[in-house]
Amino acid sequence: MDVHLVDGTYELFRHHFALPSHVTGEGVEVAAARGVLGSMMNLLDQGATHVGVATDQVVESFRNQLFEGYKTGEGTPPELFSQFPLLDAALEAAGFTVFSMVNHEADDAMGAAAVKAATDPRVNQVLICTPDKDLAQVVNDEKNIVQFDRRREIIYDQAGVQEKFGISPESIPDYLALVGDTADGIPGLAGWGAKSSSTLLAHYRHLENIPAHHENWAVAVRSAAKLAATLADQQEEVFLYRHLATLDLSAPVMDNVDQLCWVGPQKHFEQICTHLDAPRIAQRAFALAKRRG
Repeated sequence: MDVHLVDGTYELFRHHFALPSHVTGEGVEVAAARGVLGSMMNLLDQGATHVGVATDQVVESFRNQLFEGYKTGEGTPPELFSQFPLLDAALEAAGFTVFSMVNHEADDAMGAAAVKAATDPRVNQVLICTPDKDLAQVVNDEKNIVQFDRRREIIYDQAGVQEKFGISPESIPDYLALVGDTADGIPGLAGWGAKSSSTLLAHYRHLENIPAHHENWAVAVRSAAKLAATLADQQEEVFLYRHLATLDLSAPVMDNVDQLCWVGPQKHFEQICTHLDAPRIAQRAFALAKRRG
């Protein structure tokens, strides 16, 4: 079997900004939630059988206690934020296993679920369905864990991550610590760009392996002396940034892959879809379940 792990929060944001508004007769904005449900039906239509969806109940997580500048829900449109619980309820009613995070983030849940699913000998491949670069760190050929960009229809294995970033998956947190990640509020280090960071990490793999003095670097990068000085001056900060960028694989997820098996929607899914002005989505779900027996 293949296991598909979907970033529900990413999908909700993507559909919110991609689709026109849809306000129900009850005055509720539902366009993004409807879009995600439709996308999930497409995934099932394409043959997915074991599916987990990770979502965020809130934008904040334990990382906000570690770093004041880490991302918050500030600036999230209220009509989007109001669809967070709506999406969770709709996905669960549709028959999907949902990892709804409070202290952790959806990224943590996908990483934890991927690693756990990969231990099951029945699993052929684990597909982490998100373009988020954070998840590249758990891509592993030996464990058959890949990252799947559904929009672009690109699958990244270890070679794909290496080609995209110039480094192996294990170095992704170190890379993000150096270059920063604006989406998560990680500033990175001044002067450290993608080229210099990937060149050094391709050789040294982790921050602590980079020699303190640039004269001892085994690879050549521009402005080496300045980069080494910045790295030396901001040791505490850069290791904190790496910690922030490292997925917490202890996030609560399923107990086993059998819990991810989609067997069809619950009876009240039709009622939920009625409230969403989306009766066709309910029809698709029940028809899919009937075809699968």
